[in-house]
Amino acid sequence: MATAPVILLPPSEGKAEGGTGLKLKISALSFPQLENQRTEVRSALTIAMNGPEATRSKLLGVKGTALASATASNLAVLTSPTMPAIERYTGVLYDALGIDSLSARDRKRLNKQVLIFSGLWGVVRPDDMIPDYKLKMGATLAPIGKLSTWWRESITPALEQSVASAVVWNLLPKEHDSAWAPFGSVERKTKTPSAMFSVKFLDEGTPVKGERTFTTVNHWNKLLKGALVRYILETGADDPKALTKFRHPEGYKYDRSLSETTPNGIVLSMVRPAR
Repeated sequence: MATAPVILLPPSEGKAEGGTGLKLKISALSFPQLENQRTEVRSALTIAMNGPEATRSKLLGVKGTALASATASNLAVLTSPTMPAIERYTGVLYDALGIDSLSARDRKRLNKQVLIFSGLWGVVRPDDMIPDYKLKMGATLAPIGKLSTWWRESITPALEQSVASAVVWNLLPKEHDSAWAPFGSVERKTKTPSAMFSVKFLDEGTPVKGERTFTTVNHWNKLLKGALVRYILETGADDPKALTKFRHPEGYKYDRSLSETTPNGIVLSMVRPAR
């Protein structure tokens, strides 16, 4: 039986408040081998949240009432109510994924196949119960340092069993993708994916001297990725060929001719024709 594709997602900057779940139990989160690291980051974050306002503002990237709210949430991660990670994370990508309208089958696929990278928790599954918090993967947290770099040594082996021989759809932005090394090194033989695909979205422009021109999409990027995740869950897509049937309302289509092979997998292009 073929291994189901794995989908890697970033968390959202915005998060739903509150929750009806019991307080966090770190040992109950997926990938329990990360428990010590999660505790270390949480402890360092607590110390930071008791520090000067300027230091907290620089760490979290917010000011004023947003800083006060984020500080309170971070100080209460062990006592505040929880909710499934897939409901905690909000924003364009998660809105486009539309979990509320997924079929029961696809919701099960979501919980099994999607992995969400997090500056505070390392990696969680969609059904992990987590509290509200604020901490970017790209943040530098004393005395740990830059979280993406620090997490890499732990996340890489933790994910080996999940990605070994699987097709991986890597939809992580750069700062989150830096938090693991899926293909390891010559010195350390790792269990690697059978294939890894990342995706970029392009708007095609007017040809110049007969050559096609493109502009990388930024504004629609998260929305398009959310729609793509839903498509992968619905179809079980484990090969780029499956993307030929993907149709987004904004008109983006898979263009096989623009695929790029890199040391970390194949970059696929979804293109919207010139208007």
